[in-house]
Amino acid sequence: MEKNEKEITGFSKMGKREKIAWLAKNFLYASPVEVVKEFAEYWHDNIEAQKLLDGFSENTLTNFPVPFGIAPNFKINDRVYAVPMVIEESSVVAAASNAAKFWLSRGGFKAEVISTRKVGQVHFTYRGDTQKLISFFNSIKEELKQGVKHITTNMEERGGGVVDMELIDFTNLEPDYFQLRAHFETVDSMGANFINSCLEEFGSLLRSKIALSSQFSETEKEIEIVMCILSNYTPECLVHAEVSCKVSELGSFDNDTVTAEEFAYKFERAVNIARIDPYRATTHNKGIMNGIDAVVLATGNDFRAVEACAHTFACRDGVYRSLSECKVENGVFRFWMNFPIAIGTVGGLTSLHPLAKRSLELLGNPNAKQLMEIIVCVGLAQNFGALRSLTTVGIQAGHMKMHLTNILASMQATDEEVAKAKNYFEEKLVSVSAVREFLEKLRT
Repeated sequence: MEKNEKEITGFSKMGKREKIAWLAKNFLYASPVEVVKEFAEYWHDNIEAQKLLDGFSENTLTNFPVPFGIAPNFKINDRVYAVPMVIEESSVVAAASNAAKFWLSRGGFKAEVISTRKVGQVHFTYRGDTQKLISFFNSIKEELKQGVKHITTNMEERGGGVVDMELIDFTNLEPDYFQLRAHFETVDSMGANFINSCLEEFGSLLRSKIALSSQFSETEKEIEIVMCILSNYTPECLVHAEVSCKVSELGSFDNDTVTAEEFAYKFERAVNIARIDPYRATTHNKGIMNGIDAVVLATGNDFRAVEACAHTFACRDGVYRSLSECKVENGVFRFWMNFPIAIGTVGGLTSLHPLAKRSLELLGNPNAKQLMEIIVCVGLAQNFGALRSLTTVGIQAGHMKMHLTNILASMQATDEEVAKAKNYFEEKLVSVSAVREFLEKLRT
């Protein structure tokens, strides 16, 4: 069969310029020289720094810069932080900053880590007497724990290790399928490699112990380890964060047209809507993740794992719901969230990426529990800021004003035109067509 020119062998072994040139020739419209020049503009001037960045991924061609911003005035558990946020949407950082400042004079955010256990699974098949397997597993649990001592010793010295394990029978859902579910404490590390190493050892030990036991028939001894892997669903890695104050202390909104009482009850209603309607809950929770992902990225943690866990947690009772809750009662406004999050402050990118290390330094070099609290408070602040806008002036007024700079950039506005446009749209609704019309008039 004739090979298509867009197919390639040995791509990973090619040099960076060679890769870009091949892509330009086969997939892009610009000339290879032009594309190489464009990609090279984002290479780091420091060769060693670029080598470090290239090593974080595979087949890297260039860097993809994303703004690194700061949301100041975050008072969390009576300590004030300037929180780093890596995100491309200016309104997210602005909303977090505004919410932080709003609550700064109202006691700030209170947060508490409820639990920090993580989960890993050995998925396997067994054809035989279920009760015999359960009884045997219970008799060797401690032996399995001892069998991974060579992996867990260092973690145990830091206060972590294997907490517990259980055998779960899934044969009513999948023929012959069982699961060894283990619970771990990994202290300040995310612990993915540690957990996966333990799980693979558990699988090997379980299979060998069953094979050597006289309790099982030859058929029963033929267990198959399907896979050993940690779970990114960590409902026992949980943080509680909240803000509260007297309703009268909320102040007024939308140029004094919305009273504190009206705002409080409208805000509570908005949260309740997200508790019952998945369509609204999805956008509601996306707003929470705007803040959480930005800090997770800034600190070198895995935002995909955090996202997956959060959305699974949001539908834990069978309906996708708001992650946050609100209650106005006895003259007190209370807004809170229980959020599952597994992150680390040692190992991985947190130790390798220079800006991740600087982010942690900005936050006072927190341990994992403290960072969990900070991140969840930023998510709650983001949610408060979004709902405050939605229930008062509307989301577009603030969002489009923040987006004005991007619109002007896309229209190649000069510095003078940008200044005049920002002044003009100070009290006017921003839209792409309105900005285009303004620039056309200004230029003629």
